[in-house]
Amino acid sequence: MANAIVGQSGGPTAVINASLAGVFEAAKSRGAKTVYGMRHGVQGLLKSQWVDLGEHLRDDLDIELLKRTPSSFLGSCRYKLPDAAAQPEVYEEILRILDELDVAWFFYIGGNDSMDTIYKLADYGRSVGSAIRFIGVPKTIDNDLEGTDHTPGYGSAAKFIATQMKEIIRDSLVYDMRSVTVVEIMGRNAGWLAAASALAKGPDCEGVDRIYLPETPFDAERFVEDVNDLQRRKSNVVLAVSEGVRTADGRYVCELGQALGAADAFGHKILTGTASYLAGLLASRLGTKARAIELSTLQRCASHTASRTDITEAYQVGGAAVKAACEGHTGEMVGLSRLSDDPYQCVTVLNDIHRIANREKKVPAAWITEDGAGVTDELLRYARPLIQAELTPISVNGLPRHIYLK
Repeated sequence: MANAIVGQSGGPTAVINASLAGVFEAAKSRGAKTVYGMRHGVQGLLKSQWVDLGEHLRDDLDIELLKRTPSSFLGSCRYKLPDAAAQPEVYEEILRILDELDVAWFFYIGGNDSMDTIYKLADYGRSVGSAIRFIGVPKTIDNDLEGTDHTPGYGSAAKFIATQMKEIIRDSLVYDMRSVTVVEIMGRNAGWLAAASALAKGPDCEGVDRIYLPETPFDAERFVEDVNDLQRRKSNVVLAVSEGVRTADGRYVCELGQALGAADAFGHKILTGTASYLAGLLASRLGTKARAIELSTLQRCASHTASRTDITEAYQVGGAAVKAACEGHTGEMVGLSRLSDDPYQCVTVLNDIHRIANREKKVPAAWITEDGAGVTDELLRYARPLIQAELTPISVNGLPRHIYLK
């Protein structure tokens, strides 16, 4: 009959709150007296910022709204815990707060950087004999976490991207004139999101013409020649490009047109301007009309195109995390293990956090076409089940109703 605490960290998604709902309901059903929520992750915890989730999630309707509300209900952070040997006082303060709140279970919902937090806290907890159990709950639209077939958040982002690409393609074919549309999609070091643009192709859509991923070195001259060749065969060309595509010498393409800004606590610089640079390059070199479209943060929290599969799995990993803590596990992350594609079946598993934190899962080379500008059918078979079905928002006066902390 102790308490639980949960936080959300890193970039938001359309389904991260479904995981929060899963943690909350499972923890209450397994006897937690109080389920606390960290405001703005572990950074907020260090400032003694938390709420009693039971005071905000009072009934089934609140839970249902939470599952369909995008972004991080509790707020987020990009706070990097220091090395415990160098600054043990930070860890001492965290454990002091948790002991003061009588917390037995600690859950952190996030991606790579968030799993670094679980890794450090679990190891420190063990070193000082703490009984608190630290469990990671996976979340990231980037789909680059090890230890899981895919991450909650990716399926809904992939569904949004494929939907947008179909609409962009329809728009691009309106006029009988030469044009190129370059669509910039998130993905710093892994191209899972841009690869999802391939899902747009079908009996009712021609699909994108080229897909450029960070996994393949980008050659600007070859890019211009390829687009020029495409326009000899078709007037209107649509390209999908990851924001993190790099040249062979390791420079981000967006750096060729501008200097990058300051980095966050984990050393990540904001990447933007890739599509603008490439559209300008094509316009100047080929004399064609070129438009840049940057999906930007729209692809993170598009709950109006959320995948029911994604929401369901996000809720399930939250519940599985509580089950793991209840059974005595710590220093682990819940993952998803795929049993089959057709029919699609996935189960939850547990993985040692040491095999996950600070690692990145990239698109397999075998799933990228030989010319480096497309993806294979294996990628489509992998991604298609994740975008299936819908759980539409609850609408009031024609707009989706959300729940939020005031």
